[in-house]
Amino acid sequence: MKKGNKYGIHRVISPKGVLPQPANKLDNNMDEIYDNEILIDVQTLNIDSASFTQIEEQAGGDKAKIAEIMMDIVDKQGKHRNPVTGSGGMLLGTVERIGDALIDKIDLKIGDKIATLVSLSLTPLRIDKIKEIRPDIDQVDIDGKAILFESGIYAKIPDDLPENLALSALDVAGAPAQTAKLVKPGDTVLIIGAGGKSGMLCCYEAKKRAGVTGRVIGLTHSERSTNRLKALDFCDYVFPVDATQPVSVLELIEEVTNGEMCDLTINNVNIPDTEMTSILCTKDTGTVYFFSMATNFTKAALGAEGVGSDVTMLIGNGYTKGHAEITLQALRESEKLRNIFNELYA
Repeated sequence: MKKGNKYGIHRVISPKGVLPQPANKLDNNMDEIYDNEILIDVQTLNIDSASFTQIEEQAGGDKAKIAEIMMDIVDKQGKHRNPVTGSGGMLLGTVERIGDALIDKIDLKIGDKIATLVSLSLTPLRIDKIKEIRPDIDQVDIDGKAILFESGIYAKIPDDLPENLALSALDVAGAPAQTAKLVKPGDTVLIIGAGGKSGMLCCYEAKKRAGVTGRVIGLTHSERSTNRLKALDFCDYVFPVDATQPVSVLELIEEVTNGEMCDLTINNVNIPDTEMTSILCTKDTGTVYFFSMATNFTKAALGAEGVGSDVTMLIGNGYTKGHAEITLQALRESEKLRNIFNELYA
């Protein structure tokens, strides 16, 4: 076997010298693998929410067109990196082959079912056939292959949870795990996009960590997500609002918090133009965590400057230590949450 680079640089076709994520083209030839790669027989792609939303809008909701757009992305790039959002997603598949240099170093064997916890935007991917598209949960079943690099992280699919449920949760594992790290007892926490997949998990962790002296405020969009979040009973307040309208949301949060605003705001939406809502609703000494891949960080930085806000702004790193375990444990601990995820994603 050929010797590979830890970060997968050996798979970069163009431009040379860059890492796989920013690369324009990767080598997705799966006939041979390098000594530090894992070959995966792919079952399901879980497309990043911002990316799938954009593709679905571009396709006018037509599944055949969605498939055509996805195939074109992979044909041109050797990976699934949405050219508009820059984001990817992750995958579920079975370990088909392990490079010689990794066999004794990892806890995997051929036949193990895993979810990759690195973005499709840096994962060499080949799609042979798109079998089914499930727009409601951003999942696409395919026949295909993918490569996980030596530096890539993954989670074995647990025996006690349905595969698609675990896949959906692991796709956003960074958000609830970062929430668990950031929320302190007594905090007032605002979660934008609280009725979605990552939002519900964040609400659970926020309520758990803020405790009885804290408050969790959930902002939702649709009537369905509002009712779903209220039924979970993780939030002290739930409001259906348009998060792209910062002034009206600011007035609402001012009223709810008696002008004190929020210690922490977590942005989980899959649409643009919610940066200023996040910033204005957060106190100067607070933190905004932008998990959303629809975030424009120029708008966030210059917008905060423009209103004289000294908030700390964090980029939504999809990885933090223990994120898979924290996220799956939330589903085990909360029967209400698990039931909703089963209904939506299993």
